[in-house]
Amino acid sequence: MRFYETPIIKNPSVAERTRLTADAHIWKYGDRLYKLADQYYNDSRFWWVIAWYNGVPCEAEIENGTILAIPLNIEETLKVLGVA
Repeated sequence: MRFYETPIIKNPSVAERTRLTADAHIWKYGDRLYKLADQYYNDSRFWWVIAWYNGVPCEAEIENGTILAIPLNIEETLKVLGVA
């Protein structure tokens, strides 16, 4: 069995967040956070980055037509969060 350590994520400042470049995605029926992570980062495991960045705890909280901001550079985003 494999166990993973829970990372401690810091809450970045407004200045740190503004340095991140993001793309806009309009949420539609059939979308999933893990699919977006795979599309943007080639790694579905980073679905939680998109959820965190948009302040949504899970997909059930996202309504169709909601505009999500997707940070484009995963490495820089993880550095801002303090997990890289």
